[in-house]
Amino acid sequence: MNRPLRDFTDLLLNKGVISLEQLAEASTMAKKDGKPVGDCIVELQYATPEDVTRALAEFHKYDYVDLTSVRIPDAVIQLVPESVARENKIIPYSDEDDTICVLVSDPFDIETIEKLRFILNRKVETALAPKEHIQEAINRYYGQTEGESADSMLQEFTDTQIDFTETEEDKINRDEQMNGDDAPVVRLVHYMIQEAVQLRASDIHVEPFEDRVRIRYRIDGVLVERDSPPRRLLGAILSRIKILARMDIAERRRPQDGRIKITVGEKELDLRVSVIPTNHGQSAVMRLLDKDNIKVGVKQLGLSERDFKIFTSLIKRPNGILLVTGPTGSGKTTTLYASLNALNRPDRKIITAEDPVEYYLPGINQCEVRHNIGLDFARIIRAMLRQAPNVILVGEMRDTETAQMGIQASLTGHLVFSTLHTNDAPSAITRMVDMGVPGYMVASSVIAVLAQRLVRKICTRCKTNYVPSESVLEDAGIPLEMAKHGKFSKGKGCPYCQKKGYRGRIGIYELMVVNGRLREMMFRGVSSADLRTEAIKQGMTTLYCDGIRKVMNGITTLDEVYRTAKRTEQEDMAMQTLIREYAAEHKH
Repeated sequence: MNRPLRDFTDLLLNKGVISLEQLAEASTMAKKDGKPVGDCIVELQYATPEDVTRALAEFHKYDYVDLTSVRIPDAVIQLVPESVARENKIIPYSDEDDTICVLVSDPFDIETIEKLRFILNRKVETALAPKEHIQEAINRYYGQTEGESADSMLQEFTDTQIDFTETEEDKINRDEQMNGDDAPVVRLVHYMIQEAVQLRASDIHVEPFEDRVRIRYRIDGVLVERDSPPRRLLGAILSRIKILARMDIAERRRPQDGRIKITVGEKELDLRVSVIPTNHGQSAVMRLLDKDNIKVGVKQLGLSERDFKIFTSLIKRPNGILLVTGPTGSGKTTTLYASLNALNRPDRKIITAEDPVEYYLPGINQCEVRHNIGLDFARIIRAMLRQAPNVILVGEMRDTETAQMGIQASLTGHLVFSTLHTNDAPSAITRMVDMGVPGYMVASSVIAVLAQRLVRKICTRCKTNYVPSESVLEDAGIPLEMAKHGKFSKGKGCPYCQKKGYRGRIGIYELMVVNGRLREMMFRGVSSADLRTEAIKQGMTTLYCDGIRKVMNGITTLDEVYRTAKRTEQEDMAMQTLIREYAAEHKH
């Protein structure tokens, strides 16, 4: 029987969202910490922010707005300045008959409502939305609407006419003057970095062309074009980036590398900066290194259940080489750091040789390659071995000397992790032989090769199920019998994923464990195609098949798998293993 309502928590109790014991625990915590009960219920994970806010809205007779499924018009967003929205954690929702409706998370915050009435000089009504959704919406709308942000800064430049007959020396001096703390270019570059962080970008590209400067962000591995500042601002933007990265401003002919440490909101960010000369001026790429990215465990990488068990047992081996292969930006560093984090214990000594050190890991000795003083991978490995490490990470096996040093280290009782740039797992073996490492040394030291790619995940908020046509299934090599059990999905596109239908990425993997049969084939120097066929016979799941498994589980789409992995002649044999696994899983 439903109790009479005395508070919004009674609604949560009546709906069975929380129990009396959970409410009692949250109430105790609220009294002790001086927080609202609703916040404590969410913090203890007994209910979602949406559940609590809906109950508050229903009890206090407010409207509840689901910000993930609505689009607020730009004209409404522009009614409230960004600084006011951020400071008060509110967002304008609608504008009718001289009344602005704003979304708040706390119905009792009368002070903020009164302040808004004064600032906006309008009648203000309120509706409720979860605090997290409001914060997300502020980042989304103010980060992307034309108005307050980048465009107002670009307007300041347009208003400041610059004489085009200036000399090169004048130009450098002017660039330096425009880098005063309150100069528009300073705010523009800072805003660019801030917006990239809000949009979860991994890189910022500043590219000069004949008549404009193109700025692009790489979001979930795909480049998205943003603002195009006037061509004459290139010098000022690059000078600002170089000052932040401690580079030589006057050097315009040679490539330069640097680092920027910057705080955006509450996040401390490291940016790796690369500047190269092109035929239209210098082009800069800033790589955003977010420390949160390397806090993932091996479990969160996206390995299948079987591969996860094999991989965790491999990284616990006392010696041998474990290679991770894939192109640039395929998540190799994340995989290696997740493995090192799993092994990072007080009783183990771990040393890395990296070019450059991207993320700083507590408890691990990290050495950076410095070619200008002759400190290369091989030299660091040689010195490392005198430090008696248990685990060694070699950033990349680029040449014969580095590869041979890594193999020597593994043969003398060390576990060695490294990366190679190859298309699949078996070709890593032939690549090392091509480098000049004898086949018998490769065969006796390599314990496994993990090839990987990154695919975009379907947005969880606009995900819908669908049934692919028979021709699509046939092209993908998925039998109809197996397709019946699949959860094929795609994203419709919503504000949460910037209308893309995808948000976040996950790895697809190909794990080749070197057993006796494969080792014997390596001794004989067989081709990578033969090694691949044998590895598939031994049960290796290929990149394509792992992608198909994730499509069947509703994690990604066929388009994403086609974009990152190809279906080879041996794929049908690998699919048979997947079909058998699926049949066993769905046997009633």
